[in-house]
This record gives sequence, C-alpha cells and structure tokens, in this order.
Amino acid sequence: MFVHIALAFAAVHAAANPDSVARATASKRLTFAAADSVVVEKKKHQLTLFAAGAPVRTYSVALGNPVGDKQRQGDRRTPEGVYRIDSRNPQSKYHLSLHISYPDAAHAARAKAKGVTPGGDIMIHGLAPEFAAAGPLHRTHDWTEGCIALTNDEIEEIWSAVRDGTPIHIMP
Repeated sequence: MFVHIALAFAAVHAAANPDSVARATASKRLTFAAADSVVVEKKKHQLTLFAAGAPVRTYSVALGNPVGDKQRQGDRRTPEGVYRIDSRNPQSKYHLSLHISYPDAAHAARAKAKGVTPGGDIMIHGLAPEFAAAGPLHRTHDWTEGCIALTNDEIEEIWSAVRDGTPIHIMP
C-alpha cells in the first residue's frame, strides 16, 4: 500500500511539473548500437549496458528488496546471478518488459530443498500507465516484486539495444 501511495505522489508531482521531467528525460537520451551484455548492481541501483566490454549507458533503477538473493516466490527480492534475456513482452502492463531467465538450476534446487517455489516472472520493465507520469521519481522507493524498473523512455532504449539471449549479471 505504501508503495502505491508513494508512486501516486510521484505521479502527481510529475504531472504538476511535466517540463522538468521531460527535460530530465530528454537530456539523458542516447543513441547507441546493440548491447552485448547487461550488468545490474543492486547496491548502486544501477543497470549498465555493455558493448564489446565497454559500458555504453548506465541507468538508475528501482528494485524489489535489494538486500540478499531471491530465495522464494513472494520474498520481493531481486535475484542475483548470471542469466539471459530470454523473451520480451510488448503488451506488458509495465509498458514493455524483458524477461530474465530466473530461476537457474541452483535457485530452483535451493527452493525445492526448502519446500518452496523459487518464483519467476523476473523482468526488466517500465512503468504502468497509471504511474508513467512519475518518470524518474519512481526510483524514490524499491517497489517491485523482484523486478528491475526504469522509466518508460529508458525501457524503450533498452528494448531497442538488447536482444533475446543477451547475458545479464545481477550483482549484490
């Protein structure tokens, strides 16, 4: 509930100040070729696209609970490890989304040993229509269920730059 209130507040603020949000978004736009890897640093709340081993763009992100690795469905943690972007959803309720291949075999085995479900549906995504006006203000709280959230303009850039099969390393 608190998360929805915070996002609603951010959306109202952004709606009242659309020029400042638009300027901030436009000034960060960058055109680049395809990225060949993605690195998420949870502690820094950053997602970086790499091409040929060099960083080409870094984004600030909101996460689920950024502390610790995902253990089970519903723990709101963003998983840690090396995965792949394995599909995309142009009809996502969060504007656009890129699916991350979580759980890997180790996470699935750990969850099974504990008698819990590891979860799934971990995505890199934008903002739902009702919160899109919040833009960068959505990052004031970690509000996802374990996903990696960006503004809609940012997910559009990443959508264009990242192909299915691209590796993603999610670090603590």
